Amino acid sequence: MSSTVPIGAICFLWCVVMAVAPIRRPRSLAVFSWICGAIPNELPFVALFVVIVSNVPIGSRFPPGGWAALAVNVVAVVGLVVIVARAACAGRRLDRALDDALGEGWRAAIDPALDGARRRHLPWLQILLMPWPIRGRDVERVANISYGDNGTSNLLDVYRNRWHPTGAPVLVHLHGGRFRWGRKSRESRALLHRLASRGWTCVSANYHLSRTPAAGFPEHLVDVKRVIAWVRRDGGDFGADPDTIFLSGSSAGAHLTAMAALTANDARFQPGFEAADTSIAAGIGLYGYYGELGGDERPPSTPLAYLGSDAPPFFVVHGANDTYTPVEGARVLAERMRASSSSPVVYAVLPGAQHSFDLFHSIRFESVIDAIEGFGAWVRTRRGATAN
Repeated sequence: MSSTVPIGAICFLWCVVMAVAPIRRPRSLAVFSWICGAIPNELPFVALFVVIVSNVPIGSRFPPGGWAALAVNVVAVVGLVVIVARAACAGRRLDRALDDALGEGWRAAIDPALDGARRRHLPWLQILLMPWPIRGRDVERVANISYGDNGTSNLLDVYRNRWHPTGAPVLVHLHGGRFRWGRKSRESRALLHRLASRGWTCVSANYHLSRTPAAGFPEHLVDVKRVIAWVRRDGGDFGADPDTIFLSGSSAGAHLTAMAALTANDARFQPGFEAADTSIAAGIGLYGYYGELGGDERPPSTPLAYLGSDAPPFFVVHGANDTYTPVEGARVLAERMRASSSSPVVYAVLPGAQHSFDLFHSIRFESVIDAIEGFGAWVRTRRGATAN
């Protein structure tokens, strides 16, 4: 029996360790550790299955590497248990954040007719057996709709229930990619599918990308506002309620979400459609960067420069272990928004979460989706009460 540990077992353990305790400095290693740990951190059960299969004896033969490899894999399993335990805390953290911002009786105040008023059980079968974000039969996608004149940069997809409900609340999602790369429908597909299955009209949009974040400002923000204007103008053709638009984003998309939320109807960022209403009902930022983009900063490119009392409700969710976009930036945004805005700001830090935690049907992201659905129902109830 060989005692040499296979390189695969060592690499696997390294990825698990990077998920549990990522390297934070220097920047290059921090990003590398995020990439290494991404799969075990969000798909620990898939990783556990790989460990089990790799250690099953074949006939009378012990798995390659013998006892040494088994010992390495046992350590990896312990790490996976830690990962699962941290992910399981996400629901409680999100509930606590919602209670702190909206009041402990916020669920009881939701209109019973609105989906999202009740807690849901996590879809364990999907998490365990089919964590990939595959669109269900009750959801249809209308792809590559043009909302502007800039080719593929101005295309969006619409997700809606096949029964075509009308008067539906809208979620517009913006992808990440450091303003340089990325595409619609890359992140948060599980969120888009869930809400569409519940009767929402969901939009996932491309926007202007550039060589550097500064080089693309404010064109990418202008595109986001074009998407909002498109929903108000043409969204009714897809069952959308143009007066109930939620804007969400991942990473760079969260920056754009905050910028759009805080610069509603600002003519500087709406060239050629200055009269369009680009206000939103609420914003949702997932593991976002909220600082400056560089350049001459005229006008400023950080949402922190546009804080005001008229900001809409906002939900900031970030990972405690995010080494690509550290959590401190999200904390600063939440604190300053709370100090200036008359609307509630929900701020949740997820234990063990890294960047890009919204790629799969994971324990963590399913908990986030539940919280977003509840937050959305609360905002809709509040707006309905105000309208009456």
